[in-house]
Amino acid sequence: MIKALRSTAVIAALILLAVASTGCGGKKANMQPAPMAKVACDESFENIMEQEINVYEYIYPKEDVLAYYLPENACIDSIMAMGSVKAAVVSRPLTEQEVSYLRSNKKVVHQKKIAVDALAIIVNLANPVEIMSRKDIAEILSGDVTRWDQVEPCKLGEIKVIFDHQGSSTVKYMRDSIMNGRPFGPNVSAVKTNPEVFKAVAENKNAMGVIGVSWVSSDMRGQEKSVEELAQAVEKSDTTQLDFNADVKVLKIRGNDVVAAYKPYQAYIFDGSYPLYRSVYMISTAPGGTIAHRFYSFVTGFQGQKLIQMTGILPATVRPRMVQVE
Repeated sequence: MIKALRSTAVIAALILLAVASTGCGGKKANMQPAPMAKVACDESFENIMEQEINVYEYIYPKEDVLAYYLPENACIDSIMAMGSVKAAVVSRPLTEQEVSYLRSNKKVVHQKKIAVDALAIIVNLANPVEIMSRKDIAEILSGDVTRWDQVEPCKLGEIKVIFDHQGSSTVKYMRDSIMNGRPFGPNVSAVKTNPEVFKAVAENKNAMGVIGVSWVSSDMRGQEKSVEELAQAVEKSDTTQLDFNADVKVLKIRGNDVVAAYKPYQAYIFDGSYPLYRSVYMISTAPGGTIAHRFYSFVTGFQGQKLIQMTGILPATVRPRMVQVE
């Protein structure tokens, strides 16, 4: 069963450890002290942030951005600590109380929605199930439905639900939005990373994974594009179609009391047809003229938004990609 989020003390210790270390994600810090932007990013959005950083540093080779990939609460805590981390990427904006606290300490606060992320439900290629409703998902997560033959006639056995991390924003979304705060059943477990979710589903016929759509989009498979190619691509305004990794099956999902079901293509996220989605925000407390502020402007501007479009999730300000009619 998924356990409660870590205690504040444990999270604080994690942040201190991450900031002190150079190997916790992103690129390693230079041995020589130099101006650097430090970003705390929700682990679910690691794919997105890595591409943003790589292209930013390619375009601006004299500027460095270091990312720490942490549970969402730890990212918020790192901003509120008013230390060296002056930017965060999370699934919620700061509250009015949090903003007021920062401003009372003479901190400039910028926050903007940068994307709408879809959560994909993935299963093994041998699984005959093609469609689920929000109700189906809730019954599986609660343990009310425990076998695949309760979902659809088949020879598969007990359903094993796999999340990325027990303290992730993905877990929080499914618990709050799908389960209405109810506890998960004993069939739900968590690994440590999103790639582990993907691997577990690809290798286990009875597994069902819950994962951000950027982790299953074909553009992310094998990091097919070089940094130079990505930098060139962000200057274009095309709407090239995006599909999903063929090593797992991405299910169509329908809302409750809705007949039509949809896969998490950008156009269906954009018009609300795909029901499992959440907003992604970037927060900055960096003053103007700093690397952190320039990186914030990059991510929220056209180039950064185009990169987000290329990861499979819906950017906040760039036109969604077109999809084939299935």
